[in-house]
Amino acid sequence: MIMNRPRVALLAASLFLTGCGGGAVASPAHGPAAERPSSAPAAGPAVPASPEMSAQGAPLQLPGIGPKTLAEIPADARQAIVVTGRGKNSPRSTVVLYRRTEEGWQAGVTWPAHNALKGWSEHHMGNDLRSPVGVFGLTDAGGLLRDPGSRLPYHHSGGFTSPGTGFEGEPLAGAFDYVVAINYNRKPGTSPLDWTRPLGPNRGGGIWFHVDHGGPTHGCVSISEQHMKELLHTLDPGLHPVVVMGDAPSLAR
Repeated sequence: MIMNRPRVALLAASLFLTGCGGGAVASPAHGPAAERPSSAPAAGPAVPASPEMSAQGAPLQLPGIGPKTLAEIPADARQAIVVTGRGKNSPRSTVVLYRRTEEGWQAGVTWPAHNALKGWSEHHMGNDLRSPVGVFGLTDAGGLLRDPGSRLPYHHSGGFTSPGTGFEGEPLAGAFDYVVAINYNRKPGTSPLDWTRPLGPNRGGGIWFHVDHGGPTHGCVSISEQHMKELLHTLDPGLHPVVVMGDAPSLAR
């Protein structure tokens, strides 16, 4: 059940200060992320069944990604995480990891995910409760827990805390145990906690991959704790990883 309007406003203000829309602050309360079966991330739309294939059977381009979006992917990117939203206004999405080889894009694992409460925006603003659509670099990681073996630079800090409850009343404790910063309106090469906002503070920030807490996010993409560990083990700065994220129609342009 979605919160009433005062609780939504309170949570928005809290998360603006604690990541998924801002930085993060210390809090004495912390515990494992809650997994609620009724709120678990659900799979998004299926990947198109017949992409153009190479002779070796790998997609020449990323399935479901149109020419406008493809043009935003840097030529040196060899890893891409495609986050496809179930709908423009949906908080549910699917994550697929891809590796670019000489034969084309090779698909890896597929994970369910949550995104922002109100879905997606191509002009994200702070506290709009939508995740930004676009292609963004992935250069920095961190978390409240110690480095589990991240290839990206990892900032271990007590600042990665997530007090309070989510939009469905679920505890947020543990959501920032592991995070990967999404380079939307931030300075690459710094801690995810860095407050630098090149587009200005009104355009939001603190957009991360983080541990799923069983409900919609403020603007981030959340996956299970185990999948966050796998993501940290997989992302290789030498392969210039990016995230390609948005609702399916937006990505298909």
